Amino acid sequence: MKAAFAQPGFKRLFAGLSTSMLGDSIMLLVLSIWVKTLTGSSAMAGFTFFFMTLPAIFAPLAGAWLDRVRRKPLLVWGNIASAVAVLPLLLVRDADDVWIIWMVAMFYGVSFVVLPAGLNGLLKELMPEELLVDANSSLQTIKESYRLFGPLLGAALFAWTGGWLVALVDAASFLVAAAVIASIPVAEETPEHEGGSFWSQLTGGVRHLVGDRVLGHMLVGFGITMLVLGFGESAIFALTDHFGKAATFVSVLVSVQGVGAIVGGLSSPRVVRRLGEVGAGVLGLVLLGASSIAMALSPSVPWVLASISVFGVSLPILIVSYMTLLQRRTPQRLMARVSVAAEVVMSVPSAASLALGALLVTIVDWRIIFVVIGVFTLAGAGHVAYWLRDVIRHPGTVEPATEPLPGPEHTPLDPGSTVAT
Repeated sequence: MKAAFAQPGFKRLFAGLSTSMLGDSIMLLVLSIWVKTLTGSSAMAGFTFFFMTLPAIFAPLAGAWLDRVRRKPLLVWGNIASAVAVLPLLLVRDADDVWIIWMVAMFYGVSFVVLPAGLNGLLKELMPEELLVDANSSLQTIKESYRLFGPLLGAALFAWTGGWLVALVDAASFLVAAAVIASIPVAEETPEHEGGSFWSQLTGGVRHLVGDRVLGHMLVGFGITMLVLGFGESAIFALTDHFGKAATFVSVLVSVQGVGAIVGGLSSPRVVRRLGEVGAGVLGLVLLGASSIAMALSPSVPWVLASISVFGVSLPILIVSYMTLLQRRTPQRLMARVSVAAEVVMSVPSAASLALGALLVTIVDWRIIFVVIGVFTLAGAGHVAYWLRDVIRHPGTVEPATEPLPGPEHTPLDPGSTVAT
């Protein structure tokens, strides 16, 4: 990862993003804990995450516009807007104000769409292709390492003062991030203004994703996982209830997950370089699925902690492998649209699973829910491993795509098609 930090501008980008990530780690779990505390409902607490994913459904409408603006200003103003968006939490007083928490969760969802799209584009400006995996790994490692203390700090601040102080800390982190990123010296390319119909521009990202055999199958595998992964957001509260723990114990589980995530983040560059992005993605899915089943079989809290640490290892490997593949195989002019399109394809099933999970936790044992998560995730791994077995065997044959593959006659998910270049 040292080579990434030697690149001009990356240190400041890392400093700015790590600051806002700290604010996120303190805040995000507090939103659901806040709802659980006000309502006493695990289902309503889990439903909070549904609102975070909801904006991704409408993300393609913004994708074409995002590709027309420079990435650094997008990140700066996006962080400023995010700081303003959390301030309504200062008005929350009782259970009648839960809608405010959900509204802020939706604002967070907007930032989850816009800011990564800008980041992916800026990374392509700052980093040579061979260092993208190191840049992604360093950012993901610091993000996951905050799980060691961020959720605990957020829960402690919430228990001590309520949510208002957490909201102010989070807003301040966004403002600091905006100021640091604004100071990055980078000569960005002027975004290309494409011709063609609005519909053609709007769907450019989706057409690139489904027109690329490797990205397409990876997205299918991840999408299968997203269909059920959201079940865990509500089931985790039922798990804590089963073992006689308070809702705030979820912050302990997330912190333990962070320990595993640090291991996964630090090892992901080596794993990706050794197995290739596709092979590393399959490994991440297998670890995630196996740990979910292990959690369902947990006879005690220590077993839960061990399982969730393995779960944590899987996440950075998954994210780093997929984001690196996405960045390598996408031309800069489509980067924002492809980013938001990928977000939609993964977030729509995730949003559905979050909503369904909030219902399932009231009628189905939490152990069954985690088994379902594990089985579907392993099925996603199997899909990728089977259809992209040639890429896994020979990862060096995967070359970056420079243009989307046009034409309705193209069949991207045909296992017999050649690897796109």
